[in-house]
Amino acid sequence: MARKLCTLLLASLILLPGCGVKERWHTSTILAFDTICEINIFCSSSTFKSAQEEVQRVFSEIESLFSPGADDYSSPLVLDLFQRALKVYQDSNGCFDITVAPLSRVWGFFSKSYVVPAPEQIKSALKLIGMEKIEERNATLILMPDVGLDWGAIAKGFGIDLASKSLVRMGISNGFINAGGDLYCWGNNPSDQPWNIGLKHPRESGFLGILSISDLGAATTGDYQRYFVKNGFRYHHVFDPRTGYPAQGKQSVTVCGPETLICDALSTAVFVSQEPEIIMEKYPDYGAIIVDSDGSLSFLGKTYSFNPIE
Repeated sequence: MARKLCTLLLASLILLPGCGVKERWHTSTILAFDTICEINIFCSSSTFKSAQEEVQRVFSEIESLFSPGADDYSSPLVLDLFQRALKVYQDSNGCFDITVAPLSRVWGFFSKSYVVPAPEQIKSALKLIGMEKIEERNATLILMPDVGLDWGAIAKGFGIDLASKSLVRMGISNGFINAGGDLYCWGNNPSDQPWNIGLKHPRESGFLGILSISDLGAATTGDYQRYFVKNGFRYHHVFDPRTGYPAQGKQSVTVCGPETLICDALSTAVFVSQEPEIIMEKYPDYGAIIVDSDGSLSFLGKTYSFNPIE
């Protein structure tokens, strides 16, 4: 009798493997990409530990491959992202360009020793700009002498996409990853509603508005993120690759769409371009929220739920 009871209990355990496994919302932060990254996912405690480790693993790999000075040009991830970056470069008529590293360096944004370069220095740096100076040969990237890569406007979005896909494969159906304003959210939030994303006001404290999205990424490029002021003029890190100077005419651009890496790259391209509507027409699944230099708000591309805060 006792043996039969044990057999029945064992059968019950096999038939009910999820018994006692409780799912709930878990939130944590990690440091990556020189910023605080937030993870908010619905899962069991044991799954959450594995998810944290996976996000950290992905972000660490992306940082090692795409940080300034990294030179592993044969990694499959590098080759993949190069092709994605090249397409946006071509679609934006060069407004998005990962070869702006010489400009970032001469303006002091790599060393954080900011300086307004002499016109001769900018002219010399411009000779090294342009993705036609990179060739993919025998599964590796070949750069012309002194050409440098700055992946800052696309690599973080790439990492977020890879990390969120990994968590979805783990069976996590509701979640949110935010790395310093570049983010991806899927499923519903803890209130069982679409995720509400506050867009930072580029000149004031608080939010510009609330974006309500699900199963979408978003990224913002702004002149307030990394900048210095000299003689009353704001010099920021978003360079026009054609002039060598910080792009003018906009305070911020937020792009929302299916892939965070494309949102990341497009937000830079639209920020730089004087004809952003031409770029956005090539990406019909993406929408842009633009704050011009005078603070006026405009929209391009696909419309997503956005409620401005007056």
